[in-house]
Amino acid sequence: MPAAAPAPERELVAHLVRFSGELRRLGVPVGLRDEIDGARALGFVDIGDPREVRLALRAALKIPYRWWAEFDRLFDVRWRSAALGEADGDPKGRGPTRPWRGDEHSEPPLMRIRRLLDAQTADEEAVPTEADGDRPGYSPRALLRRKVFDECTDEDLAEMERLLAHLASRIATRRSRRLVPAPGGPVVDMRRSFRRSLAYGGEFMELARRARAVEWPHLVVLCDTSGSMDAYSRFLLTFVLSLRRISRRVETFAFNTSLTRLTPWITRGNIPATLERLARNVEDWSGGTRIGECLLAFADDYLRETVSADTTVLILSDGLDRGDTESLEMALLAIRRRARRVLWLNPLMGDPRYRPEAKGMKAALPHVDRLVSAHNLESLEAVLPLLTA
Repeated sequence: MPAAAPAPERELVAHLVRFSGELRRLGVPVGLRDEIDGARALGFVDIGDPREVRLALRAALKIPYRWWAEFDRLFDVRWRSAALGEADGDPKGRGPTRPWRGDEHSEPPLMRIRRLLDAQTADEEAVPTEADGDRPGYSPRALLRRKVFDECTDEDLAEMERLLAHLASRIATRRSRRLVPAPGGPVVDMRRSFRRSLAYGGEFMELARRARAVEWPHLVVLCDTSGSMDAYSRFLLTFVLSLRRISRRVETFAFNTSLTRLTPWITRGNIPATLERLARNVEDWSGGTRIGECLLAFADDYLRETVSADTTVLILSDGLDRGDTESLEMALLAIRRRARRVLWLNPLMGDPRYRPEAKGMKAALPHVDRLVSAHNLESLEAVLPLLTA
């Protein structure tokens, strides 16, 4: 019975180990930690591209400049050539090199390993799997992540709520310049260290430390609840409510023919019940829309109170405005001058045939930093890095 073929990852690591050993035999200083760094670096490059692999290994193995020429020659011999056999000589002229296992192949090692990795990926994609972390398989949950919001049913909402809560919990945070007390922090706080030493007669028994504070992003969300957004607003508001559960620095507004501040009505209770309460109390829910007038009302009444230099403003709308585009431009200009960035999330962007040609959308484009899709969970997932970029 023939032996099972080695996994491509193991073959890649084994090839790297043999390559590092031959570098050491030539006198190049390569340690075990360097090999570990090299194996990690190969996970971030295209294995099928010899140039990327060569540069990654040369950096990760920390090859001194004087050894670059020897490294490049040996790399061409061991990674790019095929079936070198006994004709292959030592780069330092010491005679034939010891053949490696795998030299009998007629295919260059990089091409062979890339082919094995591609075949393994194809096999994994062909087998239905359960969702696993950030790389879900073809499970019902994975299908729900790709399902367009206007195709979702009421039965999907409970599972969608759990997925949105998980999605919001992965929101990136950013470090501020402000230092705060932190055990094991990288910066020694000398003032607090001296103060602590007084309890031990002036002896420094322990050093107080500080680290840069972690700050949640400051968000202001303006959600279109007009009739054209009816299929999407429920799920987008669920996403906003999930963000609100994670961070208190989220201000939420709904707009259609008028502007309504939702933040005082939002509690930490049941999200479906909160949505029903909002739908009952927000004036003209699923009615008409006047985006320009509503955003101008926000700029006049709430801009200074809610938006500052660290605020990201999210506008969730399809841009189908029945009102005055001049008001829309004036409002967005005022918001853009004060906010850190303005992101417009348009669920119609999920259709490849869509073009932002509605007059409201065309008027808004020059004044927003990014126009992104918001038609399913995957598109919302792509928005998260933009909130703290």
